[in-house]
Amino acid sequence: MSNNKNTILIVDDERFNLNTLIEVLKDDYRILIAKSGDQALKRVSTAPHPQLILLDVLMPGIDGYETCRRLKQNRQTASIPIIFITTKTTVEDEQHGLELGAADYITKPFSPAIIKARVKTQLNLKMARDALENQNRLLEKKVAQRTLEIALTRDIAIHGMAALAGTRDHETGNHIRRTQHYIKCLALNLAYHPRFREFLTEKNIELLFKSAPLHDIGKVGIPDNILLKPGKLDEWEFEVMKTHAVLGRNALPHNGEKSDSIPFLNMARDIAHTHHEKWNGSGYPQGLKEEAIPLGGRLMAIADVYDALINKRVYKPALSHETAVEMIVEQRGKQFDPDIVDSFISLRDDFNRIARQFSDHPGNTACANRLPV
Repeated sequence: MSNNKNTILIVDDERFNLNTLIEVLKDDYRILIAKSGDQALKRVSTAPHPQLILLDVLMPGIDGYETCRRLKQNRQTASIPIIFITTKTTVEDEQHGLELGAADYITKPFSPAIIKARVKTQLNLKMARDALENQNRLLEKKVAQRTLEIALTRDIAIHGMAALAGTRDHETGNHIRRTQHYIKCLALNLAYHPRFREFLTEKNIELLFKSAPLHDIGKVGIPDNILLKPGKLDEWEFEVMKTHAVLGRNALPHNGEKSDSIPFLNMARDIAHTHHEKWNGSGYPQGLKEEAIPLGGRLMAIADVYDALINKRVYKPALSHETAVEMIVEQRGKQFDPDIVDSFISLRDDFNRIARQFSDHPGNTACANRLPV
C-alpha cells in the first residue's frame, strides 16, 4: 500500500520543524528528509524523484532560494512543485520565492491543516499536469503518424458534405466560399487580440477555414417546402428551419466516433451548432450568451449574416455593402461579440473585396451592391 503513496522531500535544518511536518504528513505520504540545500540536491539527483518538495529558506550552506533556483534550472527536476515553508514573511520574500518558480509559500508558524491542504492541492495539480503531458505526447505521436491520412480524409469529407448541402439549397452559390474567407479574415485580424490570441493559433485558424463550409450542413434535413419556400417563413416553419443548427451538429461525428483524431470535425460541430447564437443570449438553439458561445460560432455569426444581407435570397433583395455594415455595427454587443464587430469594421473593405471575388454573378461582381435596398 505504501508503495502507492506520493513521496515528499522535506528540507529543513531544524529538527523540530522536520518532526512536526513528518507527524502531519506521514500517514498519507512517503517522507524523505534533507537537512540542507546541498543534501536536498543530492537526494533528487537520482530517480525516482519526489513528487513534491517542502523547502525551508534559512539553512546552512546554500539557502532555500538558491536550492529552488538550481532545481528549476535542471530539466529533470524542474517539474517538481516546491512549497517554501519559512520564517521569512515579507511580501518581497514571498515574491522572490514565487519568481524563482515555487508553487506556494507558507510562513512559520504554520497550521497543520493548511499544510495538508496546500500539499494535497499541489500534488493534484502535478498529477493533472503529468496526465495532460502524457496525453499530449500520445496524441502528438498519433497525429504525426496519421497526418497525411487525416488531411486527406478531412478534405474529402468537407468537399463531399459541403457539396451535399449545396444540392439541397439552390441559393447557396458561392456562399460557403465567401464565408470561409470572411471567417479566416477575421481570425487573422484577431490573432493578436488579448481575448483571442490563445485560441487563434495558426493551426486553429486553418481549422476554422477548413471547417467553415460545413456551417449549414444541417439544411440537408430541412424539408424542401420550407428550405426553398419563395417568401418569408411563418412561425412554425421558422421553428423547423432553426433545427438545422442541431441537425448540423448531429450530422458530424462526435466523440463516440473518434472525432478527437480529426480536430476539424469538432470545430465544424461547434460552428454548425452555434453560429445562430447571439451575444445577448437571444439566439438559438441553446440561447448561449457571450463567452459561452464557441469562438468559431461567434466568428461565423458575423460572416454568415453579412453574406446573407448583401446577397439576394428568395425571400429578400440584396442590400448594399454599406447598409450591411451599418446593420452589423448596430448589433454590436447585442447579436454579435463587440470585439469581433470592431474587427469587422476595420476589415469592411476586405469583406467587400471577398464578396466581389466570389460573387454569384461572374462578370458582374458589383451586382449585389447595386440592387435596391
